[in-house]
Amino acid sequence: MITAGLGYIVQCNHTTLVNTVNLAPADLPKESGRFDLPIALGILAASQQMPADTLERYEFAGELSLSGELRPIRGALAMTYAMHHRGDQNRQQRAFILPRMNADEAALVADVTILPADSLLQVCAHFAAHDPDARLQRHVATPVTALPDYPDLAEVKGQAQAKRALEVAAAGGHSVLMVGPPGTGKSMLAKRFAGILRPMTDEEALESAAVQSLTSGFSSARWKLRPFRAPHHTASGVALVGGGGTPRPGEISLAHHGLLFLDELPEFHRSVLEVLREPLESGHITISRAARQADFPAQFQLIAAMNPCPCGYLGHTSNRCRCTPDLIARYQGKISGPLLDRIDMQIQVGALPHEDLLKQADGESSAGIAMRVAHAAATQLARQGKPNHALTGNEIELHCQPDNSGEQLLRTAMSRLNWSARAYHRVLKVARTIADLGNESTISKPHVAEAIQYRRALREQ
Repeated sequence: MITAGLGYIVQCNHTTLVNTVNLAPADLPKESGRFDLPIALGILAASQQMPADTLERYEFAGELSLSGELRPIRGALAMTYAMHHRGDQNRQQRAFILPRMNADEAALVADVTILPADSLLQVCAHFAAHDPDARLQRHVATPVTALPDYPDLAEVKGQAQAKRALEVAAAGGHSVLMVGPPGTGKSMLAKRFAGILRPMTDEEALESAAVQSLTSGFSSARWKLRPFRAPHHTASGVALVGGGGTPRPGEISLAHHGLLFLDELPEFHRSVLEVLREPLESGHITISRAARQADFPAQFQLIAAMNPCPCGYLGHTSNRCRCTPDLIARYQGKISGPLLDRIDMQIQVGALPHEDLLKQADGESSAGIAMRVAHAAATQLARQGKPNHALTGNEIELHCQPDNSGEQLLRTAMSRLNWSARAYHRVLKVARTIADLGNESTISKPHVAEAIQYRRALREQ
């Protein structure tokens, strides 16, 4: 048997054999203890202590402790998900022998056989046993019946215009920047945004969970719960997009099919914010290193918040702003024009009057808003097979053309506000979403007018 610690020393018939373990291909980086179990079984098979021909029908992963106990690993769900979607039928028919603590996570992939084990001895007994009862038993995943629980948007007092803007953003998958003084509810609105999004599909939930399993692991208790990532403004560019010697996903990938909330947006380093420009449009990120490249999905919805000035009280009804125009311009200038151009909706979140703060919150619940959002999202998928924010140039021409009065209003706004072509297209897509929420097939002047109001740039672009 193999001695504790996997020193790769095999004792066979009282003769000690020292083995060299080769992990091919050699240029593929390998890390963590996930290879402990397959290495151990390979040594046992090479020393003829267990049959080697049966190993080809299985996939193995697991870390071994000094006592031979199997410990959980990162990426168990990602492994079963990738193998299941590879298209190789022979590989898909293989069973996975994994640590028991990874069984629930890995079994979220349908039609995959998971055989959980507690120790190396159990795995060896599985191949040596002639009695079927002594073999490892297939793991049956516990069905997750609880619905995702999100904070209710009705808890936010007032801010009807901001809530309406978030409803539009949720329906079309649009990115949002909220600008307003401190204490106006920007963070509360962002934390409740996931509650009005349409429910995740099984495929979306699997993709999101597989990415999360590569880092801290994934719990089945969070199944179909949209991820909410809120990195601190001191986060680096690598933390945001991913990286490292062996590239790992960053915050934008961990927010896949979920939300990335960037509070105090101007406090982020400008070079950090610039890394968002490409994934905001492409929906994925490529991490390049000298030895390898890694592609990670990054279909996140950006929700950002900021104060209008350094002191925060520009435009406040009761507190006076102490900032000079030059300070305000420099503060807002921390967000580059190209990045601001890629944010679909830019809205003002004003301070509430004191009498409104003393009232009880009585706004519409997230459930009611979510029903309209789900209907509008279903309309978009039926019409074009994707949400409105993902429409490309030709698709915008096909699905987002306003009527004559709407087009005239849009041309006037574009001329006066000096919009770029990208900003023009994004306003069209937002107008299309507003029409979908109203069950209108044609984009008319009121839809365009509302979409223009959601394009309040901090400065001319």
